[in-house]
Amino acid sequence: MSDYQELEVKFYIRRPEKLSTRLQALGARQIYARTFEQNLRFDTPDHALQNAFRVLRLRQDSIARLTYKGPSSDRQGVRRREEIEFEVSDFQAAQRFLEALGYQVSTRYEKYRTTYELQGILVTIDELPYGHFVELEGENPQTIREVSERLALRWEARLPESYLALFERAKRTLGWSFQHLVFSNFQGIPDPLAALGLPLADE
Repeated sequence: MSDYQELEVKFYIRRPEKLSTRLQALGARQIYARTFEQNLRFDTPDHALQNAFRVLRLRQDSIARLTYKGPSSDRQGVRRREEIEFEVSDFQAAQRFLEALGYQVSTRYEKYRTTYELQGILVTIDELPYGHFVELEGENPQTIREVSERLALRWEARLPESYLALFERAKRTLGWSFQHLVFSNFQGIPDPLAALGLPLADE
């Protein structure tokens, strides 16, 4: 966003294909087809960024991007946080740069993302190793809510946690010992988040 503020909501969903069909029926514009992402989350050895609810992330999809996010707050039911993001020309060089400054990779996570635009709102359908989610991001909380209603997403089912915060909660609850949220770690684990009882927005 132009003032370096991110406004978004996140939902856990069961049927991403149904949501895609609804987006197309509503005339949404597909910005990016399904694309694989790898993400590196950086922190200091004493987890200073995590403890301050700050994020330093390097992402590679069709391009490489470096992102900083500040602590979040609530604005009319939508999560708001400072976000500064820019493209970098070389993913490996950016990683070495951050490591030279004393940061280290704390978590690696993967996902597939499909991006649409509807009514000025970015709608991203995310396939992570532990389930499917949809994020709505825009500049106006009311418009975000209106789009969620048009997509038949239950507003009260929105999730306050980031993907990695949810991963950490699942690790504590389910006893997972692996460090990274990658597809290879979840082979043979059906419905990984079932035990957490997350509300589904599309049911």
